[in-house]
Amino acid sequence: MPDSPTPKPARTREQAKARARQLRSELAAAGQSISHAKALEKVAHELGYRDWNTASARLSNQPEVPLQVGDRVSGHYLKQPFEGRVHAVRELAGGIGYEVTLHFDTPVDVVEFESFSGLRQRVSAMISEDGVSWNKTSDGVPHLVVQPEDALIV
Repeated sequence: MPDSPTPKPARTREQAKARARQLRSELAAAGQSISHAKALEKVAHELGYRDWNTASARLSNQPEVPLQVGDRVSGHYLKQPFEGRVHAVRELAGGIGYEVTLHFDTPVDVVEFESFSGLRQRVSAMISEDGVSWNKTSDGVPHLVVQPEDALIV
């Protein structure tokens, strides 16, 4: 099989199916052809499950949330770069977005004035599925832009 970045383990059934499609494409490029069912079985084994039926049953019960508690994340908060972890996540009504609480590795100074500072290490915000907050600064920059550090590539 060709060298490719190791994908982040799938947490949802849709991610596992996408990984199976990716695996089939990689194998086809290497001259090997496998069925989709065989690719699903291989993905199930990659994830530590006995077979696809077991993986499908376990994964289907997990929500399709872009961020999970404990995930490493990075991005910008009030124009300042950060790295940290997801402390809490809650789906907003109807799945329109998420309320997340992040804990930054290093406190972020949220004040632009040089005469004083306002450090924040834990913040909460409402974000879209893309990880961008709806609230913006006076110059139009989103308050929070967040993404998993090791986003799944499919």
